[in-house]
Amino acid sequence: MTVHLVGAGPGDPELLTVRAVGLLRQADAVVYDRLVDPAVLDLAPPWAELICVGKTPGAPSPSQDDINAILVDRGRRFGCVVRLKGGDPFVFGRGGEEAAALRAAGLDVEIVPGVTSAVAAPAAAGIPVTLRGVSSGFTVVTAHQDPASGRWLDWDALAQGGTTLVILMGAARAEQIADRLRAGGMADDTPVAVISAATTSEQRIDRTDLSGLRRLRVSSPATIVVGAVAAEDVLAASELNALATQGTVP
Repeated sequence: MTVHLVGAGPGDPELLTVRAVGLLRQADAVVYDRLVDPAVLDLAPPWAELICVGKTPGAPSPSQDDINAILVDRGRRFGCVVRLKGGDPFVFGRGGEEAAALRAAGLDVEIVPGVTSAVAAPAAAGIPVTLRGVSSGFTVVTAHQDPASGRWLDWDALAQGGTTLVILMGAARAEQIADRLRAGGMADDTPVAVISAATTSEQRIDRTDLSGLRRLRVSSPATIVVGAVAAEDVLAASELNALATQGTVP
């Protein structure tokens, strides 16, 4: 009996891995997060038990202990259990905690990586997180930890890093993020891009700067990109180049 911790990718069902699709099609039970697209769940057999354990902001949600207990219970009763997580199970998905709980219960675990929104969301907006001559690296953090608290993350160091900063789960704390980075010395005119509902039909891209981020209303789920690359749009550039080749650019 194996519980498979499977990454569902950034939103678009077509970005599932081949391994993820294969496991879903043979699953006896699927334990899934709130943001998983219904089309992904449709891949499961009609007899599969579908259990939503997603956390909804401001509403009662299962605790991590509750989720662990569900996974252990189903793992002992079924041959193929899929724990379906948005993005990648090991990128702010508590996959490590769940894997440890399952192994402690004597169950086998398989980790199936998924496409994380940390790179997929910027890519969907035409933003490369690294770009020669612009950014030679990127850092991924979560704003689920309140930036104003100063715990865990060194926001001053992030502000001075000089590379691309990608912030996940920051929709409700965009103003605090901007204030914390500005307090750490990051310039007000640093480019910022906010990609909401990346890779889905609801995708929205807002481009601003660090000062403007304070006033921007950000919808969840959102990926915030801070740094020089946030001003880039290689998709638009490619389109313009194609038009130029065809001789149709005004």
